[in-house]
Amino acid sequence: MALRKIIIEPDSLLRKKSETVIKVDKSLQLLMDDMLETMYKAPGIGLAAIQIGILKRIVVMDLAKDEEKKNPLYLVNPKITYVSKKMTTYEEGCLSLPGQFAEIERPSECHVKYLDYSGATKVIEANGLLATCIQHEIDHLNGILFIDYLSKFKKDFIIKKLSKQKKEIERIVV
Repeated sequence: MALRKIIIEPDSLLRKKSETVIKVDKSLQLLMDDMLETMYKAPGIGLAAIQIGILKRIVVMDLAKDEEKKNPLYLVNPKITYVSKKMTTYEEGCLSLPGQFAEIERPSECHVKYLDYSGATKVIEANGLLATCIQHEIDHLNGILFIDYLSKFKKDFIIKKLSKQKKEIERIVV
């Protein structure tokens, strides 16, 4: 397994739509292993392939707390088939927007059809934080970031802040 570099906003790649995966094979499983290792190291609870520069419809997640046993979830070609009318709000953050958080309202429940780590078709009925995380990560696959749900002012402020941080990080010191 290998750690991958997480792409930071602003980056036009994060706004692209990811492509459907044709087949879950050993190379895709290795990619998902890398994604999971990268997510744990970051640390985060979800990561979409697009966040490491790969335009494939793949998401890894694990909502287990530090002291709990790891419980990874692999979603290949996830498709939301149902969302509740009832809404819930969580403070969301994102590995591609380090240090930025905002209250985002989303449907409190969703059902998702996907392929698992071995390529088997599965359906999950999610609620609470899991539903929020799934929707957040699927948004990534469609080129949407959580800041897109904010006012233009708040969104522009965050992007400007991230641009400044990114320039400071990328600056070479000799």
